[in-house]
Amino acid sequence: MSQSVGGSGVRVRVPGSTANLGSGFDALGMALGVYDEIVVRPAVATAVHVTGEGAGEVPLDERHLVLRALRAAAAKLGVDPGPVELVCANAIPHSRGLGSSAAAIVAGVAAAYGLAGRPLDDEALHLAAEFEGHADNIAASVLGGFVVAWRDERGFRAARLEPHPDLRVTAIVPAERSDTHVTRGLLPDAVPHADAAHAAGRAALAVHALTSAPELLLPATADKLHQDYRESAYPVTLRLVRELRARGVAAVVSGAGPTVLALSTSPDLPDGLDLGGFTALPVDVDRSGVSVEAV
Repeated sequence: MSQSVGGSGVRVRVPGSTANLGSGFDALGMALGVYDEIVVRPAVATAVHVTGEGAGEVPLDERHLVLRALRAAAAKLGVDPGPVELVCANAIPHSRGLGSSAAAIVAGVAAAYGLAGRPLDDEALHLAAEFEGHADNIAASVLGGFVVAWRDERGFRAARLEPHPDLRVTAIVPAERSDTHVTRGLLPDAVPHADAAHAAGRAALAVHALTSAPELLLPATADKLHQDYRESAYPVTLRLVRELRARGVAAVVSGAGPTVLALSTSPDLPDGLDLGGFTALPVDVDRSGVSVEAV
């Protein structure tokens, strides 16, 4: 039987994220300094309030993704939060490849742990990744920094590495949105052996470049595994990626797109870029991950 939780609430602050980082498909992720903040408190009846990103668009009932993740994690923990008031202040852009859904799931799982009086642990990461279906964005939002994620017989797991202190990130965000399920559907069931070998080498090099040798970011982020297959979903995104790379900037599609991520040791983009329809946002690398506190 589930036990009820105490009378206090929790505040959760969770960073957005980028994933893949070139050829590290579903394996490499990095936390970004743009945050959603939620407060969950016991209530007489469940209510959801949303400001910022997603306001007026996301459901304001038990279908809300944070609540669904909270309920699922609470059930695993053997606790019953009962009716709650959920207040969301969102800054992570939705459906842009910046980990908004992963952040919502992490927020819900972290809130469940906080309401249960439990510290976050490896099982929390697994629960959140199981809910999402893969662990790259999830692990980045949980752990902060740069992560390598995988799945084995024990479930979803991740190792956190420290990004290089000189790393600078610019998210070039379009007005248009994408659907991860649609863009995944554009990927082939198999790729040529040469492309798989290319991906393995460049993903390994990306780990080195992002943590120790940023001068290698351009070759480290070259991709043949997924970006070109998705071009029909966001041709302007791929055009910008190619233009930046031709000018020496390590640019990639962020997650499932359509945001372009520029990685360098300089905060400045090259002059003369055509950014029509995009907004360039310099963002810090988040190095702390999700935080939970009582309210």
